[in-house]
Order: sequence, then structure tokens, then C-alpha cells
Amino acid sequence: MTLYNELKEYERAGNRIRVGLVGSGQMGEGLVCQMETMHGMRAYAIADVIPGRAMQVYQSARVPLEQVVETDDVGLAAQAIAEGKRVATTQSSLLAKIPNLDIIVEATGVPEVGARVAIDAILGRKHVLQMNVETDATVGYYLRQMANAAKVVYTLTAGDEPGTTMELFDFAASLGFEVVCAGKGKNNPLNRASNPATAAEKAKAQMMNPKMLASFEDGTKTMVEMTSLGNAIGFVPDVRGMHGPKATHQTLSKIYVPKEAGGILNQTGVVEYGLGVAPGVFVVFTTDHPKLARDLKYLSMGDGPYWALFRPYHLTSLETPISIARAVLKGETTVATDRPPVAETITVAKKDLKAGDVIDGLGGFCVYGMIERADVARQDNLLPLGLAPGSRLLNDVPMGTPLTYADVELDNSLTILHLRRLQDLQVQNGNGN
Repeated sequence: MTLYNELKEYERAGNRIRVGLVGSGQMGEGLVCQMETMHGMRAYAIADVIPGRAMQVYQSARVPLEQVVETDDVGLAAQAIAEGKRVATTQSSLLAKIPNLDIIVEATGVPEVGARVAIDAILGRKHVLQMNVETDATVGYYLRQMANAAKVVYTLTAGDEPGTTMELFDFAASLGFEVVCAGKGKNNPLNRASNPATAAEKAKAQMMNPKMLASFEDGTKTMVEMTSLGNAIGFVPDVRGMHGPKATHQTLSKIYVPKEAGGILNQTGVVEYGLGVAPGVFVVFTTDHPKLARDLKYLSMGDGPYWALFRPYHLTSLETPISIARAVLKGETTVATDRPPVAETITVAKKDLKAGDVIDGLGGFCVYGMIERADVARQDNLLPLGLAPGSRLLNDVPMGTPLTYADVELDNSLTILHLRRLQDLQVQNGNGN
């Protein structure tokens, strides 16, 4: 049965997937609006720290506001959902406690919040749809192990680049092709100095949060996304920060191949990005079987010996309901890290940092992310980006210099820090899969 028909049958039987959403910014709002047009699922609870924001999103999704109950009480929230009503709250911790929700979607983009929401949901035996790739790149492996133990699904989303690229990778790898590179196009020109002030005007015109736009422009988002993808499929960055050449969909199979074949890669099995192929995603693959090579040429895929699969779009949160349905109805994962991480997003000074400075959030004024091999990051004691916000500088760090653990005083109250320490112990002790 197709997913579309399965959702229709689910609704025809009197059911709907009951979704709880944390974070109702641009991505969260799009998700809620999309679900309102679908069979078989709805956002039954929305949590956002901004008072009134959850109500605004319901209104945007054309939900009658008389059907929305504003409450921070678990009992009242559960009763409202049982009656077919919706819940709006400012307390993200409330959602994991509501018994009649099926899945929690985390969409804040704040690493610490993403960690807390995910662990609360898993302990509450609820599936987790992690749109917060910043959290996943930092502690996704450990959260996945926790979810497996709790017999719930922890997954990233279709529509974001890791999930969309994973679909191409799974297709090619399942057919027995050797995938040599997997990657995405970068939407904005790379500007490592971008910050909320420089991005403010453009962000306003695009109705975006300037910090989110700055995290796109300074490369952080791309580095984090490819870290999560790399960890999911076991692919490393070829060099720190990846190459990021200019490319078109016609030149992918010429550029993202080994140097001895005329490309840019020092090795195969890597993640990459390119300028000029946004908003698309791609994989480059090869085969040594002459019949398959002839068929690929006959099918207008090119002369080889490398070929590219390219998808020219990803619909971000508008595709997320696909992952929600697969997780709840089928117990399926879109993309997650089931092996010890091989990639890391490290922290780099965006400006000259001084001892005593407190690092602000991602897309802020202080730091940006760069992808690196996980073994190199461990060897050099490099600070994972997801642990950086709120850390206090112990040393001066010049602009463009990677930060180490020795450079900062970490905030020991953070859930994500404790999860990361547990993840590191698990990896170091060889307890991974």
C-alpha cells in the first residue's frame, strides 16, 4: 500500500497521527500548515517560548482558534487532545508528558533545546523527529542508541539535505553501485563573517530569522548537515571544511571524483557541497561491471566511469510529514547515525575572541562551524560546535582559529554536554555498533 493510501485508511478508521511540535519558526509553521492539508495527521500540540506564537501558527494553518486550548497543564492538555482539540503552550517539556501524542518534532535549531526535547521524548516512549540537525551532529549517535533501547524511532527528516541525500544514497547503494561522494548544493555565497547584523536586511526581506540566515551564509548549516549525513552513511570530509567547488548538475560526475580521474577528491567515500547546484542534492557513483556501464550510457546517464544522481529540490519542512508517517505507521527511519561518528563539526573563531568572552549561538557573532574527521577532532581536542554556545573563553583565540576544549569553560548545566560525554565514553570504550 502506498503511503498516501495508508494515511487515508488510517484516517478512515478514525485515527490521526498526533504530532507535538517544539519550535514554531519558519520551519515549524510550514510543517503545521502542510499537515493541515493532509490525510491522517495533525499538529495537536505546539510549544514555543514566545507567548502567543503557537496560536499564530495555528491561525496561519487555518485552525479555528476556538479549537485551541492554551495551557501548561498536562492533564488539561491530554483532555483537550482526547476531545480533538489542539494545545498551545510555552513549555517545551510539557509535550513529552502528554500521553496521547505519538511523536515529537524538534524544530528550534538550538542544540541544547534539541537535546532536552529529544531525551524527554525518548524517556516518554515517544518517537522523535529531529529537525534540529545541530543537535544531531553533536549527540545524534547517543540519542539514536537511547531510542533503540526504548523501542521508538529517532530520525532526521525528509526534505532537509541529509534526509534528501540519503534517499539518493540508499537508492544507489541498494542497487550495488559504489557511491564515491554524497553532497548538497549551497544556497548562499560563502561568507564566514556573516552575522545577524550583516544578514538583517536580507533576512527581513525573506521573512527569516537573521541568525538562521547568518548560519547559512557563514557555512555552519552546510557543515552541520554534512556531518549528520556523513555519520549516517560512514562518509568523511575529504579535507577540513570540504572543497565546495562551483558545479552544475552536468559536471557533478566530473568534479566529485578522484584526482586520478580528473576530479578534486583525495579519496572516495566522502561528503561534499557545491556552489551552483542549490537547492539540489547529489550522489556520484561508479561500477566496474561493463554491462552495467553500457546500460548507464544507453540510459543517457553519461559515458562514465562515474555517474551522478541529482535531485534539484528539497522541500525542507514541507516534506517532514513523510518522515513522520513512516516513523509512526511503519517504524521506519529516514536518516540517523547507527555507527560511531566519523565526522564532527568543530568550532572556529569568527572574529578575534578574547578571554572572558561568552560564545553566543550558532549564526551569531562569535563562531562558525567547519566539518572535520571525527578522529582528527578527537586527536586535536577540538571543540564540537554544538557545545560552544554559552561557553566562556579562557584564552584569546584569533579569528579563523579552531577552538579546543582547553580554550573554554563549558556550561556544566547543559544536557547536551552530559549526553556528549556519555557518547564519547561509549565510542572510546568500543561499545558502538
